[in-house]
Amino acid sequence: MSKDQWEDSDVDDKQKSTLASNPASREWQLISRLVDNINIEQRRSRRWGILFKSLTFIYLFGLLGVFLIPSSSFNQDYNYDHVAVIDVLGPIAEGYEANSKNLLSSLVDAFEAPYAKAIILNINSPGGSPVTAGMIYDELDRQQVRYPSKPVYAVIGDIGASGAYYIAAAADYIYADKASMVGSIGVISNGFGFDQLMREWGVERRTYTAGKHKAMLDPFQPEKSSERDFFQGLLTEVHQQFIYQVKLGRGERLSDSTDMFTGLVWTGAQAQNLGLTDGLGNLYSVAREQIGLTEMLWYGSDKTPLQHLMDELGHGIGVAIASFIGLPSGLIQL
Repeated sequence: MSKDQWEDSDVDDKQKSTLASNPASREWQLISRLVDNINIEQRRSRRWGILFKSLTFIYLFGLLGVFLIPSSSFNQDYNYDHVAVIDVLGPIAEGYEANSKNLLSSLVDAFEAPYAKAIILNINSPGGSPVTAGMIYDELDRQQVRYPSKPVYAVIGDIGASGAYYIAAAADYIYADKASMVGSIGVISNGFGFDQLMREWGVERRTYTAGKHKAMLDPFQPEKSSERDFFQGLLTEVHQQFIYQVKLGRGERLSDSTDMFTGLVWTGAQAQNLGLTDGLGNLYSVAREQIGLTEMLWYGSDKTPLQHLMDELGHGIGVAIASFIGLPSGLIQL
């Protein structure tokens, strides 16, 4: 061992001897180590905190992007052969996704798209407004005259009833699952009458009108037989329009069942026997087996999911309030 090494060893021994003989120095050393450990833990906590905050911000911005980016994903710019799919989902009425503006613009885009070789109406709806359903039916007729080489298929999921079937009847072919609910070719208007309850509670109804029947169907006044008969005539007229359009669309494929237009609903298997559908299938099997294409592009609204949510929430609240006080929702429904 060199002289310098011996000298260093002597210094270390002296320091150890000093620390051993000085308890205060050992305490400060422990405190220093403790402070260092605390600082290390704080730095680790800060790093993890920054990481979790960053991930939270990324998640929130991603979620915001999903709600703010328009839900329509495809248009006629795609330059390869495909099937144009148009969703008809939920109630068919203004304020819902299946409203006239969304469906009409989607139909026009799909028919005008040069590489859309066929159109599928992807239906899962209990029905809704006869006006909206009639507008879609008529637009389908117009577009089919303009583009006779583009077949239209209606594919029914869980349910394609009433106004939804009204729309489907305009298609060249209708397919459904064997357990789908199909039909309900009828018209309904419902509400409540509170006039007796008001009399029991001593509540007086004051309604001022200019026009003898302006307050027709007021749920807070006694029902008048003449007005009831008149309104029943309106329902019958709309029902006849519905029947005419179904017969026009389905033609000789319909059976002569006496229950066909009574408002009954059938399974997909029963509907096929009645001529209400052309066969059993789903969205993908129809595209693959009937059309001969597997590429499908959805044509739809430019609204964001958030806008859809707000529209449906607002409309749903309005319908709920109207139903609660006895006002018919949309007056007449398919």
